[in-house]
Amino acid sequence: MTDELLLEISGRVAHLKINRQKAMNSIHPGLMAELTAMFQKLDADDAVSVIVLSGVGSHFGAGYDLKFDWEGKYGREVLGQRKMLQDCVEFEFVPWRCTKPVIAMVRGFCLAGSCELAMMCCITIASDNSKFGEPEIRFSTSPPVVVMPWIVGLKKARELLYTGDLIDAREAHQIGMVNRIYPDAELEAQTFRLARRMAAISVEGLKTTKASINKGAEIAGFLQAIDYGVEQGAMLDATETATLKTFMEIRGREGLTAAIRWREKQFEE
Repeated sequence: MTDELLLEISGRVAHLKINRQKAMNSIHPGLMAELTAMFQKLDADDAVSVIVLSGVGSHFGAGYDLKFDWEGKYGREVLGQRKMLQDCVEFEFVPWRCTKPVIAMVRGFCLAGSCELAMMCCITIASDNSKFGEPEIRFSTSPPVVVMPWIVGLKKARELLYTGDLIDAREAHQIGMVNRIYPDAELEAQTFRLARRMAAISVEGLKTTKASINKGAEIAGFLQAIDYGVEQGAMLDATETATLKTFMEIRGREGLTAAIRWREKQFEE
């Protein structure tokens, strides 16, 4: 395990921490592989009943790392973009496919792919300073896992996914994206209090209950909807829209931060 992923185990609760503070705990392929392998290891460990996932420092995560050369790895054509989204889907489904309950402990920014990852966890506990959202559409890209409609409903998901707007923890709780909110100073204690309560249940009971809940969503068409989202997303990601072209030009000339500022300025009121 590298320094980008930390693990602590206390009793029957494992705590996985993404440790890329300088990059706001953003995700790249190496981290995806490492986190996947660790989830699989903990899932096979009979001494662990519950897994808590968090970021180290002030933020849960800023999504996929825009400084990584995704185009160099996958190419710009539709099939390459499709493969990239498929790999991201496989990664984001890791908490879903883990047979044990997974709790996302969120503070600060929880954006884009990191927001999807939190939604794919069984339960999300947030600090009162958290911000949630999927701003990908503002940059002419799509979320790999369009899970939000299944969590918050069609109307609110459309509003958030069509605009890329962020919401605070209070609103995320109101629409069902978050289970509980606590002051930041209490977040860890309260999250692990819940994790220990869950871990007091037999692991067989936890596994069978999670399997039943997941299967119900899958029978209702969850997996097919995600697959269709990948196909549509690949076409969007491979299309050089005017917005994307200008964004990439500014990025090449002035850097990523300047490009993001240019794009976000257009949404200021």
